[in-house]
Amino acid sequence: MRFLTTLRDSRPGTPPPPELMEAIMKLGEDATKAGVLLDQGGLAPSAMGARVEVAAGTMNVTDGPFAESKEMISYAIYQVRSKEEAVEWCSRFMQLHQDLWPGWEGECEVLQIFGPEDFQ
Repeated sequence: MRFLTTLRDSRPGTPPPPELMEAIMKLGEDATKAGVLLDQGGLAPSAMGARVEVAAGTMNVTDGPFAESKEMISYAIYQVRSKEEAVEWCSRFMQLHQDLWPGWEGECEVLQIFGPEDFQ
């Protein structure tokens, strides 16, 4: 099963402490060695993006920034055996933030990615 995790930051634009970045790199290495991390990366601010929406029979394109109170700042894609395992990797990631960035607040979503086998 593949899962997409996304991180939202309540204080976008505030740089993380170097110790946190080192710990994130180590966790990424551990996940790669375990064979579960397929991809990861940072995301540009929503000001650099766009949203394409269809509503009431009309398509609209809106350039960012968007009004959300939390900015999506990174993602990771895991190949794991269960949602619980994906949540465990995400929890380890969030624990690093809690331990190494006092006062930081954010959230991580864990979403299953469907594959062809899910539609047979």
